[in-house]
Amino acid sequence: MKTASARIAANKRQDFIKEYGVVPISELHRFFIKKKGVLMTKEEVLKKYFGYDSFRAGQETLVNGILSGRDTLGIMPTGAGKSLCYQIPALLMPGITLVISPLISLMKDQVTALNQAGIHAAYLNSSLTQGQYQTALRNLIQGRYKIVYVAPERLLTESFLWAASQIEISMVSVDEAHCISQWGQDFRPSYRKITEFVARLPRRPVLSAFTATATAEVQADILTQLELRDPVKVMTGFNRPNLYFAVQQPKRKQPVLTALVEARRDRSGIVYCATRSGVEKICDLLCQRGIPATRYHAGLSEEERQRNQDDFQFDRKTVMVATNAFGMGIDKSNVSFVIHYNMPKSLEAYYQEAGRAGRDGEAAECILLYGPGDVATAQFFLQQAGENEDLSPEERAEVQARDARRLEAMVNYCKTTHCLRGHLLDYFGQAHDPTCGNCGNCRSQFVQVDITRQAQMILSCVKRVQGKLGYYVGADLL
Repeated sequence: MKTASARIAANKRQDFIKEYGVVPISELHRFFIKKKGVLMTKEEVLKKYFGYDSFRAGQETLVNGILSGRDTLGIMPTGAGKSLCYQIPALLMPGITLVISPLISLMKDQVTALNQAGIHAAYLNSSLTQGQYQTALRNLIQGRYKIVYVAPERLLTESFLWAASQIEISMVSVDEAHCISQWGQDFRPSYRKITEFVARLPRRPVLSAFTATATAEVQADILTQLELRDPVKVMTGFNRPNLYFAVQQPKRKQPVLTALVEARRDRSGIVYCATRSGVEKICDLLCQRGIPATRYHAGLSEEERQRNQDDFQFDRKTVMVATNAFGMGIDKSNVSFVIHYNMPKSLEAYYQEAGRAGRDGEAAECILLYGPGDVATAQFFLQQAGENEDLSPEERAEVQARDARRLEAMVNYCKTTHCLRGHLLDYFGQAHDPTCGNCGNCRSQFVQVDITRQAQMILSCVKRVQGKLGYYVGADLL
């Protein structure tokens, strides 16, 4: 006589067969997949599928850690080859690797590249129709994929949990792992489902996590939230010597921006704007100047976003004007400049976006156009984000204080007269030389002027106006 749990399992199995038209993979089938094919070394996989003769800094250590069965945490800057650190072990390990990824565009690009390289891969996210999703699940269960990208929101759905219980999962890799941390710049509450999903698997797989930007606080939070066990931890460093950093504070940004882009007309670059309306305005401005530019923001249809992204990816358009919705996971090596028309909300966000330049190792420029109005814009977006989060009053106060500190650090970067690279490396806790010789501040000369008397006069004016009117007035009126 069957137990209650056995009856429930049998019913679930029948429901699954009815819905997806496939019998769950058997232990024998799992063993066949495990033994199928010719064993290769990691170096052979690196060369055959990805075209590289040798590993970059930190990659081999992380690959070896995963292959030895240990959890891993890789903190490597944009362009350092994080994806290879889980893709290579995925091909050498038995079973399937699940990659948890936050963005649909990132998944599509990675899966397309893998399939073009001859690696069977797929993604599971909201962009699929119900029929496409069922087909992908059926193929997953039949062992037709080695790597499957999945959105965190899908992890605890009944159909995906059942499918996951029927396959051999050798590794769960968390891409953009900083999204799990409430102290990170892109906190995604859905990432907190990862540990529950892993706990509900028949067997705990190897866990690996990767991110490009994480302060010491965020790194500790990733280790805790993902419950990584004795992980191999590699931080290759945040310094990228080929990037030139500069901050300009123009009275009028548009003429400066158009001059910068026109001077780089024959090169590929990204212009980041804080708002969708800003993207539209700047893209139109550049197109009117005869610069082949396109646009990307969340307000466009998925079809247009993909078309515009492809135009940029394949150099049909040399300049992409975008909000921060663009760029995560985009593998375009020849971006030679990134210009921020507005100041980002944090140094983490800025370094990640600016780091999309120079992925080919060639000299590239990261230029930020700063204006006082950028602070108010950033504060508005931080406030909006805070209101949308489901937090307790205490947690909300903590998040607001954290965001205020990070915004202050971003403003300090825009205003400092010291080495800009050093300012960034200080923020991420990395030692560096006093000067780098390859940033706007190191190449400039600053003159200190004592304005104590002028400052006293301004403050005196503020005080006298308040005494006369009985209330304070704004800086513009003064």
